[in-house]
Amino acid sequence: MIELQLYRHGFFEDLMKFELPQEQQAFTAMPLEVLELALQDENRYPVVIVIEAEAVGFFVLHLHSELAEQLGRPKAVLLRALSMNHKHQGQGYAKQAMLKLPELVKQLFPDQEEIVLAVNEKNEAGRQLYSRCGFEDLGHRNTGRSGLQLVLHYRL
Repeated sequence: MIELQLYRHGFFEDLMKFELPQEQQAFTAMPLEVLELALQDENRYPVVIVIEAEAVGFFVLHLHSELAEQLGRPKAVLLRALSMNHKHQGQGYAKQAMLKLPELVKQLFPDQEEIVLAVNEKNEAGRQLYSRCGFEDLGHRNTGRSGLQLVLHYRL
C-alpha cells in the first residue's frame, strides 16, 4: 500500500538513487532536478510516493503556477514532474498514487478546485495513466521542452 508524504530530508538518499530510462527523461525531470527549486519556492510542495518507508516515486504540487495562470484557473494546483524509480515501475504504484492525489490536494489546499497537469502528446504511458485516474482532456494545449503537451484536468 502506497502513501503520499510531503518531502522530508530522510527521503533524500532514496531520491538520489532514482533511475529513469533515457526515453522517459524526455518527458519528466529527475527528482533532484526539481527538488531544490521546490524547496526554495513557497508555492511548490514536493511529494514522495512511499512504499514501506522507501521513496519509490516523486512529484511536485505547484500553487499559482504559470500554467494555471495561462488557463485562467487561479484555483488549480499543477502536478509537476511525476516520476517513478525505474525499478518500481510496472507495479501499479503510479496509478495508486494518482488515485490518492485528489484526497491529498483537498487536505493540503481545501480552497483549490482542480488539479491540472501537462503531459507530452508522445508520452502514451503517461496519457493512459492519467486518463485511467480520472483526468480529462478539455482541449487545452501547451508547448513543453519536448514538444506539444496535452493539458489534463481533474475537478475536485
